[in-house]
Amino acid sequence: MFEFFAMHELAILRWLHIVAMVYWLGGEWGVFQTSYKVVNPRLSLEQRQRHMDTAYRIDILARTGIISLLPLGLHMGYLWGNQPLGGGWLVLMWLLWAAWMGLTWGAFSFRTQPIGKTLATIEDWTRYLLIPTLIIVSISSLMGKGPFLAEEGSRWYAAKILTYGSLLVIGVGLRWIMHEWRALFPVLAEGPNPEVEVKLDRSIALGRSMAYVYWFGILMTAFFGAVKPF
Repeated sequence: MFEFFAMHELAILRWLHIVAMVYWLGGEWGVFQTSYKVVNPRLSLEQRQRHMDTAYRIDILARTGIISLLPLGLHMGYLWGNQPLGGGWLVLMWLLWAAWMGLTWGAFSFRTQPIGKTLATIEDWTRYLLIPTLIIVSISSLMGKGPFLAEEGSRWYAAKILTYGSLLVIGVGLRWIMHEWRALFPVLAEGPNPEVEVKLDRSIALGRSMAYVYWFGILMTAFFGAVKPF
């Protein structure tokens, strides 16, 4: 098995990268469509809560794809010569990915319990640290200061990292919206509340606008990786 992976390492990583991208884009579309039911006041609270639970179940697949794209891209980048960190750095990167994945799935699995909220908060902070790091190193690379190779014909790699990091910013905004939903639904359980319904309408309007930019950015990121235009 190890010998087979060694012989086809890049091809396998590319395949996994494509699968992760599909889960990311498809999952976000699923959450987008389910959101119409979550904020529909004509449905019973029980129905709306069921749709919100469905949204979380779809979202976890999208988040799994998002998280997996980074180590897959960095691993392939090393094999292509676009980024210099290999060997022990790659091992450490995949160990961090496993920890991040455990944190993400733990927050999802215990989302109805206090520990789930704590894990979700920690998960949010991983993005607060990761986003500026990715944006800074990608811009630095595009300016010719490294660490990624950004010569003629290879600038697409740093550009892809930049768009990925920027999309994580939008992803954080969408996560805040879902956090708000979780906080507002217990209020609705106490009885009809027009003020809460207005907040839900406002948040979903903002979320849908962000989603359109999100999808365009995902397509652009995939374009950079597939076409390698510059």
